[in-house]
Amino acid sequence: MSKVFIDACFGKETPYTPVWMMRQAGRYLPEYMEVRSKAGNFLNLCHNPEMAAEVTLQPVDIVGVDAAILFSDILVVPNEMGMKLDFVKGEGPVFENPIKNESDLDALIGGEKAADKLTYVYDTIKIVKEKLPEDKAFIGFCGAPWTLATYMIEGQGTKTYTISKKMMYQNPDLLHKILKKVTEVVKYYMEKQIQAGIEVVQIFDSWAAAIEPSKYDEFSWKYMVEIAEYLKEKYPHIPVIMFPKAIPTFLDNVYGNFDVFGVDWGTPMQLAKEKLGDKYVLQGNMEPCRLYSKEATKECVESLANIMKDGRHIFNLGHGILPDVPVENAKYFVKLCQDTTRR
Repeated sequence: MSKVFIDACFGKETPYTPVWMMRQAGRYLPEYMEVRSKAGNFLNLCHNPEMAAEVTLQPVDIVGVDAAILFSDILVVPNEMGMKLDFVKGEGPVFENPIKNESDLDALIGGEKAADKLTYVYDTIKIVKEKLPEDKAFIGFCGAPWTLATYMIEGQGTKTYTISKKMMYQNPDLLHKILKKVTEVVKYYMEKQIQAGIEVVQIFDSWAAAIEPSKYDEFSWKYMVEIAEYLKEKYPHIPVIMFPKAIPTFLDNVYGNFDVFGVDWGTPMQLAKEKLGDKYVLQGNMEPCRLYSKEATKECVESLANIMKDGRHIFNLGHGILPDVPVENAKYFVKLCQDTTRR
């Protein structure tokens, strides 16, 4: 396990703060696209441990990040709960039969039984662990129950979340039942990732901003905290990262037993530091589109280093890297972060 990464998570002094990038493996790497083409489609790539391990390691070998991020997809969880999933060109992920009522939910597999079906993920982890350099950390992840539930209810990605939010206000009991069932599966799923070799866990709530602030704890955060606290109780040495995207107005209400709070690019880092810097390590915050310009990248890295010079910080983007970012610019970002904090 990377001592630098783990020490940063637990607040110990390190020679430099670690750097990695959300969604590291992707279309910006020609090597990834080559493997993707061999797999035939995205879901096949997720299901093939050898190929998934190869693209997990590519950003470490090519870009020089301090941690490998498991290559998978958050939607493999509802898929293995029994929901038929396809990735449709031009549309993205699509579930054939979204959840409309309690009978649909009851038909899905839950708990450890569902988590046991994700063997290809655990096999990928084991392969990566054999090949990953000892000084690199290994990060696993899952989608937050709310984010997963939106896909399971809507049937696909959405900009309005109309069906999910209609359920939130008209039938909150059903939505809570969905969230509880997903939470139980995710607990076992993340535990099995750790048992397979994952060293750091991140919980993504990509669609956190779809919920009004007064309802966020009830329908998302408390379920994320439940997962984090389950893992911390059993594996206290494993850092847990929470990443709810675009909820700056919720910062005063953040609580729970976890180690790192991911700051998206729309939340001022100074604000996050003032609200949460004494409780948690902060991660991220750079606008991913800055990677199109080395000058813009340097400006942000230096600003973050200055803001967090007396705080605890992990360099990262404030959301996923985009597919047309030049590889040279991604390498520049990583090297600049490492050089900046080694001065």
